[in-house]
Amino acid sequence: MVGCFARSLAGHDQGTVYIVIEETDRFVLVADGRIRTIEHPKRKNRKHIQLTAVRGRMENNEAIKHSIKEFLRRTTDV
Repeated sequence: MVGCFARSLAGHDQGTVYIVIEETDRFVLVADGRIRTIEHPKRKNRKHIQLTAVRGRMENNEAIKHSIKEFLRRTTDV
């Protein structure tokens, strides 16, 4: 699951796309490279995210931003 794209289903950030950078039993840590960086990830309940099978690059914050931008471009161009 680490490296997969995840869309927030609940909370004030509903609809936001993140990349999963770490997982625990009940929670995942996600980052978007802008507001939620690798250094300060957001903790989300597993029930409140929708995972995709697609993986993104997560070497640094710039790679995360670029991966999310490309993912959104591919999914909305259908």
